[in-house]
Amino acid sequence: MRENSPATDFERLADRAIARREFLGGAVAFGASAFVAGALTARPAAANAEWLAFEPVAANTRDTITVPSGFKWRRVVSWGDPMWSDGAAFDSATRGAGANQERAFGDNNDGMALFEIDGHSVLAVNNEYVNFPVFYGNRPDAKPVGADDVRKAKAAHGVSIIEIKGNGAGWGLVTDSPFNRKITADTPMEITGPARGHALLRTDADPDAVRSLGTWANCGCGRTPWGTYLTCEENFSGYFENRSPAFTPPPAFRRYGIGGRNYGYRWAAYDQRFDIARHPNEPNRVGYVVEINPADPKSTPRKRTALGRFKHENAELVIARDGRVVVYLGDDERGEFLYRFVSARRFVAGGDNSALLEDGALFAARFRDDGTGEWIELTPDSTGMTSKAEICIHTRMAASAVRATTMDRPEWIAASPGGNEVCCSLTNNRNRGRKPNAGGDAMPVGGPNPRAGNRYGQIVRWIPDNGDHAASGFAWSLFVMAGNPAVYGDARAGSPNVTADNMFNSPDGLKFDSRGGLWIQTDGNDSNRKHFAGQGNNQMLLGDTRTGSIRRFLVGPRGCEITGLCWSADRRTMFVGIQHPGEKGGSHFPGGDGAVPRSSVIAIARDDGGPMG
Repeated sequence: MRENSPATDFERLADRAIARREFLGGAVAFGASAFVAGALTARPAAANAEWLAFEPVAANTRDTITVPSGFKWRRVVSWGDPMWSDGAAFDSATRGAGANQERAFGDNNDGMALFEIDGHSVLAVNNEYVNFPVFYGNRPDAKPVGADDVRKAKAAHGVSIIEIKGNGAGWGLVTDSPFNRKITADTPMEITGPARGHALLRTDADPDAVRSLGTWANCGCGRTPWGTYLTCEENFSGYFENRSPAFTPPPAFRRYGIGGRNYGYRWAAYDQRFDIARHPNEPNRVGYVVEINPADPKSTPRKRTALGRFKHENAELVIARDGRVVVYLGDDERGEFLYRFVSARRFVAGGDNSALLEDGALFAARFRDDGTGEWIELTPDSTGMTSKAEICIHTRMAASAVRATTMDRPEWIAASPGGNEVCCSLTNNRNRGRKPNAGGDAMPVGGPNPRAGNRYGQIVRWIPDNGDHAASGFAWSLFVMAGNPAVYGDARAGSPNVTADNMFNSPDGLKFDSRGGLWIQTDGNDSNRKHFAGQGNNQMLLGDTRTGSIRRFLVGPRGCEITGLCWSADRRTMFVGIQHPGEKGGSHFPGGDGAVPRSSVIAIARDDGGPMG
């Protein structure tokens, strides 16, 4: 039943963010005609999501992948698949031991990118976390019980780098490929950038603060034009615990959620670096973007502290007019911020660009209600902090100091191909208009966050001034506000381009294809009840930012999140991540009835072999 509630301030706020009469033409409502024109011309002429013809699929709650007629999907790789011939096949009864997981594809695959290296297709895939009821389903209480269970979980986190190969039957993992590599919570890392050597990163094991150990909670990703992979550390805080009642965590830990609730991994019981009472600087050594060279399995991953420390979602890299590298970054927590890094040096095609992410300027975004915004540089003068290193370690506090705009959980950021438009998923924020963020910053309703108690999320887009990603200013609008028009008739129905046929909640993964289509992946409430009635399982949609049209392309299996997206070199295969199917039970994907649900990467192609992106 459709519910109507009393009018709120939403209409006043939304009319500033979206032109209701002109929304489907891609315009905005500020009367800023220059921006409207820019928004329509800044994209390349070929930018068009309608090039991919398909009949949109209906929302559903099936335990499989649903794609349109004329398309097919196949599994490529799943959690537990051995990457080397000396690894054991996945055992659904035991879920494998630590030694098995160290030779196998990790769990809960998230962001990913495909690299063509000397004729080989090499897929780098984040493994974000483990789903206890499934991962430890062989244990009576579905929790780790000993050292080997901890070893197993640490090996299931990080990044799995695999060679894949396609044939008439689909794509699959190349066992024993020289490119295959596991990067886990125990892999040595080099610390680079302003925080290298800083006192807050020094430990007994690394008194010089130049080498850390491991990466985990790897969420979104990025790639560089010089052929490296960027993996982003997000919810790192929940792996640490305080095992001494006498130890009081420093105040800075509270802003990052360290020292309170942990996720039950028990790593600190078997690896003392996760005990903050014994090693209080260890949490300062995680929360960064890590750069990996997939072409060299012996290379050491590098933590790029210049890009700031927070709960990174992804890292979207573009080249500014003057050749400097610009990386857009989101901090995925309620009321946190959007960031931009601008390199000190310039990209040189074919040159040595290996140090470009070591030094540069870090900025936080401030959005104004009039549809303009600015990037505020985080410096000792602007933040009141003592050094650039401190800013790169306590980045959240630096952004608070310059009064950046608190956002509704910034997730993936995507930049249009050949154009200047940038989009960011603001997935949801139940605290908007109700309470401050973890740092005490207010979260008022307004600007790109126009709804209180935001259940559904929205996608904000901006174009830099003069089309230059290094410019200090930008113009912004909202591409879509997700909602449920089948239940509500107010702000909760969403923007005009959301209908009962394409509705969704919690946009998360976001990526433009080579034709300018914007692919939207969701990680939201899939209960199919009450506020979310009729929305079914999580899904992937194709949007056109010129026209505002949005069409549902894929529905995932029960309990999953759709995340991670890339294409084969010939663009005829699309690779999509299916994370944590059956997170709360009810799924056996991809194995069918009775099988243990397993996070997987799938390949999607057209029946006629045509392009997919």
